[in-house]
Amino acid sequence: MKKKRIVSGVRATGGLHLGNYIGAIKNWTEMATQHGDADFLFFIADLHAITTPYDEKALKDNTREIAAAYIAAGVDVRKMILFPQSAVPGHAMLQWLLTSLTPMGWLNRMTQFKEKAGKQRDNAVLGLYAYPVLQAADVLLYQATHVPVGEDQKQHIELARDIAGAFNRRYGQEFFTLPEPIIRKEGARIMSLRDGTKKMSKSDESDYSRINLMDDADTIALKFRKAKTDSDPLPDSFEALKDRPEAANLVTIYATLADMDRDAVVKQFAGRNFSVFKPALAELTAEKFTPVATRMRELLSDKAELDRQLAEGAERARAIAVPVLDDTMKLMGFWGTNPFHSADRVAGLL
Repeated sequence: MKKKRIVSGVRATGGLHLGNYIGAIKNWTEMATQHGDADFLFFIADLHAITTPYDEKALKDNTREIAAAYIAAGVDVRKMILFPQSAVPGHAMLQWLLTSLTPMGWLNRMTQFKEKAGKQRDNAVLGLYAYPVLQAADVLLYQATHVPVGEDQKQHIELARDIAGAFNRRYGQEFFTLPEPIIRKEGARIMSLRDGTKKMSKSDESDYSRINLMDDADTIALKFRKAKTDSDPLPDSFEALKDRPEAANLVTIYATLADMDRDAVVKQFAGRNFSVFKPALAELTAEKFTPVATRMRELLSDKAELDRQLAEGAERARAIAVPVLDDTMKLMGFWGTNPFHSADRVAGLL
């Protein structure tokens, strides 16, 4: 049986918030315990970050911030591989190779391009349209067996499987592993504190729409106090909140941070108003965030050491990626090995 290899990444956009923590950071560190026998590779997706307008002066610091957040939350860089995506050129190289097998019709069905491009589709850059192929390359380059994603990203794993299957059929062997999604059911989508129908986002104009990972306890309490809710008390079942999106969102946040079932949370606070529930939620959030934020500040105060750890992770990632890209190019009939191969650099790491 093939050893489990779990690969994931997060865009290097900076400004990490509660939604990132619950949907990715907390999820990732928990998986390390649940799948202790697996190989783990986690990358900061700086190549994906440039598909939409971005600040080139902040890109490197955004990469460091995300790396610091994961280390602070419990990622052990001695056991896991943590690295910037752009430090492994094979991501971009494999994307180009896979575009020759990806029909336009497959990309036309991808819903996130339509959402991000909106009414400006004709002005959207090619990178935004083709980035699902890069996402496929991100996981196929490491022969990932599993990829943790939110429900809204499941379509991208299905595309990666389609592309891998197309490659395997075209070149007559089961070369690429078809990755399986690991989908977090509870709390995978954390919504805005100002609108329970919209996902929490750093791009929201109001800072009160989100809890930032570096917010202090007083700020967290203030934001939850101002969070939109309704005047009704909490019911005795989560199902009863189906038409109360803001209330359901706060209960989901509490349940995920406390590692409780949402029905258990509702029953604990049943009949109570949000004047009671919000302070309890703020206290719990601050309890979880404060140690992470403190450790992040320590890590970011020594950028040279953080960069050293990222560079070491990149070397380890290249050691896995280089042979896969070599074999891909051989199967496709190219002359020689891939241009990023360096036997000396990866010697002893395989």
